[in-house]
Amino acid sequence: MDIKSAEFKKGIRGTDDILYEPVPQVAFIGRSNVGKSSLINCLLKSKDLVKSGKTPGKTRELNFFLVNNSIYFVDLPGYGFAKMDLEKREQLAKMIQWYFMEKVYKRKAVLVIDMKIGPTPLDLEMLRILQENEQDILIVANKADVLNQKERSGQMKNLASKLPGMDIVPCSAKTGEGRIEILQRLK
Repeated sequence: MDIKSAEFKKGIRGTDDILYEPVPQVAFIGRSNVGKSSLINCLLKSKDLVKSGKTPGKTRELNFFLVNNSIYFVDLPGYGFAKMDLEKREQLAKMIQWYFMEKVYKRKAVLVIDMKIGPTPLDLEMLRILQENEQDILIVANKADVLNQKERSGQMKNLASKLPGMDIVPCSAKTGEGRIEILQRLK
């Protein structure tokens, strides 16, 4: 996929007509602060189209970005952010689960995992939810730039053993490593 244009369309917190447009959607999901927003910016070759920051829990709604006037990239709130009050965490968890249960036009899920940490129990639970809802799933192991070659090789083996049969792409939203491979898989 060659990125020619990208624009923010809208953020939603519940049902909305944008969900049911006949436009394919790529949903980016992962733990808080794993780099979902930064990854989308990297894929779109943008510095700040998608708001991101060092503070976990910045994304609080489903943010839709129209790419090449033909596909939506959807930035979802992160899960597992402990410093948010319980009620807000539960609301975000329900919104995420609701989104993946909705039957929308062609959707792919990109589960972003911190490569250094590997899949957490929350990541494995999200993977289970995605599989139960018959999502087409791509695993992106972000933050590969913080590992040396030996650590990276070990983590890729670890990911492959914990996520058997899954398509896993190592990447770095910071350096752009893996960008082309991810975009090829999102076609």
